[in-house]
Amino acid sequence: MKQTITDINIDNKRVLLRCDFNVPIKNGNVIDNTKIVKSLETINYLITHNAKIIILSHLGRVKTEEDKRTNSLYIIKPILENLLNKKISFASDILSPDTKQMALNLQPGEILLLENTRFLDVPNKLESKLNEEIAQKIAELGEVYIFDAFAVAHRSHTSVVGIPRFLPNAIGFLVAKEVAMLNNLVINPEHPFTVLMGGAKVDDKLPIIESLLPICDHLLLSGGIANSFLNALGLSTGASLKTNDPEIINKLKELMLKYKTKFAFPLDATIERTYDEKPLIKATNNIEADDIIKDIGPKTITKYTNIINNSATIFVNGTMGVYEENEFKNGTIEIFNALKNAKKTTVIGGGDTISALNNLGFKDVFANISSGGGATLEYIAKKSLPGLDAISEEDTVEVLDL
Repeated sequence: MKQTITDINIDNKRVLLRCDFNVPIKNGNVIDNTKIVKSLETINYLITHNAKIIILSHLGRVKTEEDKRTNSLYIIKPILENLLNKKISFASDILSPDTKQMALNLQPGEILLLENTRFLDVPNKLESKLNEEIAQKIAELGEVYIFDAFAVAHRSHTSVVGIPRFLPNAIGFLVAKEVAMLNNLVINPEHPFTVLMGGAKVDDKLPIIESLLPICDHLLLSGGIANSFLNALGLSTGASLKTNDPEIINKLKELMLKYKTKFAFPLDATIERTYDEKPLIKATNNIEADDIIKDIGPKTITKYTNIINNSATIFVNGTMGVYEENEFKNGTIEIFNALKNAKKTTVIGGGDTISALNNLGFKDVFANISSGGGATLEYIAKKSLPGLDAISEEDTVEVLDL
């Protein structure tokens, strides 16, 4: 069992706390603060123990200098200050001498928020390509490392896997609860076990799909993932998002042949069709060349609802369509209603799925919500993650000299 925050001495210590503040942002505003709220239990525990708290997180995709303009973690500072009713310091350069001095000067109960860890990726990928030299330099800011960012536990990044090699370490409350929930409900699920998976790119989730197929009874697909499988079957998906990679398409064919009784595909779709630049929205199973699939249709809703009603355990990762657009939210709403009414053991995972719950009126409806997307899927499939493997087992903490 991994050492937890309650097993390690954090009293009056400088604690490097890896959180997940990768929140959705629209027009420069945070539109869902769920991930920030989920971090509060661990932060408040550290405050009550007079820890000097140094918070790390990533935010968005940072590939260029231009990306830094819209992905600064400074946007989190006022939200966190409001939630904690506490002033927070901010360091704009993780590796600068000034930031180190700010960390060393922290008083008990004070908080220092560091800039987006993925800023280190420009230009040399010092975060996403595990760099032990950088990990050691960041570790010098603290005396203890707490990992409380389950959603990035599948990433072998410097701030996830590197830093705990140099400091006494443990998992926070959020991660401990996530692991316990997934172990109890999904790793050894009651069958029939159904997985609902949506998403844009099948390429990203193909390894997880391969791992889940042997253990699930039904795999219900939507979005670009479903489009890619349907395309591999030779069915028309119009101009909808899908993979065109021949190797991926061949792999999809192999999986469908091997696990043909487990797949469930949409029977119809709600599409956007354009004539003379005027969009036509309709549900159809006749997809034309220029049509864009944006939601599942009524026949698919009935099909998926019947499978849900005959399942014992259900895991949901992704939405049924482009729920952010009013014309294409119906499929997601109807499936959420089916899950609510079925009263089966349901686990919801993934930031986009959680955002859909909150925005479509299902906040607090489901008890088992995982903050992880890819991390949750990978943990279900592999029962381990690099970020968890990096944390010490109870009574075996090894402290390396800096």
